[in-house]
Amino acid sequence: QLQLVESGGGLVQPGGSLRLSCAASGFTLDRYAIGWFRQAPGKEREGVSCISSQSDMTLYTESVQGRFTISRDNAKNTVYLQMNSLNSEDTAIYYCAARTRSPAYYCSVAVPDFGSWGQGTQVTVSS
Repeated sequence: QLQLVESGGGLVQPGGSLRLSCAASGFTLDRYAIGWFRQAPGKEREGVSCISSQSDMTLYTESVQGRFTISRDNAKNTVYLQMNSLNSEDTAIYYCAARTRSPAYYCSVAVPDFGSWGQGTQVTVSS
């Protein structure tokens, strides 16, 4: 069974940084594009970033462009999201997921294209 587990969330002050990790078990990540998504209270889940299976393509939603960086280490079966210059608008539960729409290696930030969702990690940006 495909499982993804997020970690690295927490409370950070505005302007601070966090690095989220997404670790896979039960399968190897290297065949799948992996996406990061977030959901704030009262809002729909939105795509934040995606990295293709071999890291040759990355996508970012406009609001995080230039502040967030996605990367992966297939040898460690882990995908990362480095988040810098955080602000209150970034407060949300962050989820990672594997692309299940064919082709699985291709990137997108559309929620319906992804499955095998992790349980999420809370990111709170507050002074």
